[in-house]
Amino acid sequence: MTAPDILETLHTTFGFSSFRGVQDRVVDRVLAGQSTLAVMPTGAGKSLTYQLPAVILPGTCVVISPLIALMHDQLRGAAANGIRAASLTSADGEESRERAIAAFRGGELDLLYVAPERASQAHFRELLSKAEVSLFAIDEAHCVSEWGHDFRPDYRLLRPLMDSYADVPRLALTATADAHTRADILAQLGIGEDGLIVAGFDRPNIRYNVRHRDNPVRQLTALMAEQPGPGIVYAPTRKKVEDLAQKLAAATGRPVLPYHAGLDPQVRAANQSAFVASEDMVIVATVAFGMGIDKPDVRFVAHAGVPKSIEGYYQETGRAGRDGDASVALMLWAADDFARARQRLAEVEAHRRDGERKRLDALALLVETAGCRRALLLRHFGEDPPQSCGNCDNCLDAPGVVDASELARKVLSAVYRTGQSFGFGHIEKVLIGANDERIAARGHDQLSVFGIVGGDEAALLRPLVRALQARGSLLPTEHGGLMLGSDARAILKGEDSVLIALPPKRDPASGRKARRERSGGGVNPLGDPLFEALRDLRRDLAAEAGVPPYVVFHDSTLREMAQARPGDLAALGEITGVGARKLEAYGEAFLGVIRQH
Repeated sequence: MTAPDILETLHTTFGFSSFRGVQDRVVDRVLAGQSTLAVMPTGAGKSLTYQLPAVILPGTCVVISPLIALMHDQLRGAAANGIRAASLTSADGEESRERAIAAFRGGELDLLYVAPERASQAHFRELLSKAEVSLFAIDEAHCVSEWGHDFRPDYRLLRPLMDSYADVPRLALTATADAHTRADILAQLGIGEDGLIVAGFDRPNIRYNVRHRDNPVRQLTALMAEQPGPGIVYAPTRKKVEDLAQKLAAATGRPVLPYHAGLDPQVRAANQSAFVASEDMVIVATVAFGMGIDKPDVRFVAHAGVPKSIEGYYQETGRAGRDGDASVALMLWAADDFARARQRLAEVEAHRRDGERKRLDALALLVETAGCRRALLLRHFGEDPPQSCGNCDNCLDAPGVVDASELARKVLSAVYRTGQSFGFGHIEKVLIGANDERIAARGHDQLSVFGIVGGDEAALLRPLVRALQARGSLLPTEHGGLMLGSDARAILKGEDSVLIALPPKRDPASGRKARRERSGGGVNPLGDPLFEALRDLRRDLAAEAGVPPYVVFHDSTLREMAQARPGDLAALGEITGVGARKLEAYGEAFLGVIRQH
């Protein structure tokens, strides 16, 4: 097939007149029968790189995906674009599975979605021998690597299956893999080094914000007031999920639902379905939620605690703004988050402990940096970004930077001289020379560190100790005290410096105004009544079809319609995202609304 023919199929099927980023390079390799590992950021259109070849090539593309929700989301989108797709999952009824098997054997499927657990079984290999396979697509391919942040042993069993189809190309896809993980994926899946395509990791439409967590309900309520669209709040425990969901719903009046593994399966599924279909719902969840959700219009992702790794943070925040519209990622952190995470390192297998410690150190740098957060994030993945991105909190409102090395030596010395068993409150009282019975009873008022901190330095004690805990210079004891960590000796000897970032003082009124300006005024910044009417129609059509509104059209497509105001089907078909199937199904209805305005 020639390049013009490929572009024609792209437009007819998906409504796009051109490829984005490296999509064309990946598709060209697949159509040439070459195996490929594509590292593309969330929202860059990874699924298109196997769905388009699946339409073009004879046979069926077998898609190996880790979560049922992701498969079913992909199925809805594929069906809306006229692509023949089915799945074989534990959630499919027997009748549905039989139809999928019959369609595959009859050569009537472009896409067949399966989980890695099923793909590695003998009966599935037997099924594949009954029809032509055009491509193996391995989604979330970082799961194959022990170096990845979400290792799944079943992914290691895929290589023998694919090796038995030596002439069928394999396409591995991931958004989160550093250089070490990428090399491991190539080796584990039998893809040559020449097959690596890295699109870059930048998501310029996401604004990264990091704040110390002082009142999470108030902080998240403020975020929800700024962002009226759908959002995800990640909480570290099931109990915290339930608590935050209840309090945020009461504080905002917005629909807010919980999601975690402890919920009744029917409730969990209903909450997920409600979120996927909603245009303003917020879901509070543990981090398992979202990996399989291809919802493009999520306007914010917030972490109510520190994520497990930089890779996890990148993947989870990447669930915001898949449609390319402006979105926000907010992380709320506290020193206790890092304290607990460093304690958990002892439970990690010995051969993985060093890697996990480095991941935690990288997170500490991200929360404590006074520089561009995006640049730090991208450097972690091996890129060489500009020093400033213009779309993170530090670039938009630069913090102050204080050299607190001398004060850090005083703090660490006080921790050591008091026996490495007291918490911050006690250490603070010793340093400022407080008149306290407990201090006098222990003789700590006789120490050389007693009363050596005063004035402006005293105000820096709390943020400094947070920073020292984040970087591991101070560690928690079993009973809640503080003890010296790995690099404390170097700080005490003057070999390491300690710089801390102090957030700028904000005027609440001007801060709200600036945030509104940066957010672009929501999905309808011009307040166009035609756009709202198109959204209303989309909502009705989606409800009638039993699919989420974004499956009909994305907001960006509706905005383009409202701006271009096409007068006939041919002109409507030129709007980005309007493929042949959707033009036939929805064209006249949307033209009718446009003509009314």
